[in-house]
Formats: sequence, C-alpha cells, structure tokens
Amino acid sequence: MEISDDVYRRVKAKAALDGRRVREITLQLYQQWLKDGEEEPAAGQEAERWLDDLLRLGEEAGRTVPPGPTATEILAKDRSRLDRR
Repeated sequence: MEISDDVYRRVKAKAALDGRRVREITLQLYQQWLKDGEEEPAAGQEAERWLDDLLRLGEEAGRTVPPGPTATEILAKDRSRLDRR
C-alpha cells in the first residue's frame, strides 16, 4: 500500500503523541471499517431513513415548482367541464 510521505509523517507524529504505533492505528481503523459494514440497521430504522429522504426530496422539489395551478386545481377544472355536458 502506498501512502504519501506527508500523510505518513503526520500519522506517525500523531501516533507518537498518543503513545501508539502506526500499526495499531491502522489495525484499529480496518477493524472499525469492517464493523461498520456489518451492522444491520435496527428494525424500522431503514424505513425511517427512507421516509426522511423522501420528505427531504419532496421539499427540495417543491421549492423549484413554477407558479401556476396545482394538479388538483387542473383536475377539478376538467371535472367541472365534464359535468356541464
């Protein structure tokens, strides 16, 4: 694995300040990364995240809607036009 000299020096200096070896830190980071990938979301957590994303996207889309009648207003107008026949 190649790491730039600058990054390695910074990691080594920070590790030394913490009284640890670069190897320990590297292993800890790999273990944490693997652990994060294995965790399953709690029941309902995935659905809640999906709903939050959907609502956020809806709000964002609503900010860019051009002025004019809503779909409900257009449909109501068409229905009343058909009712008059």
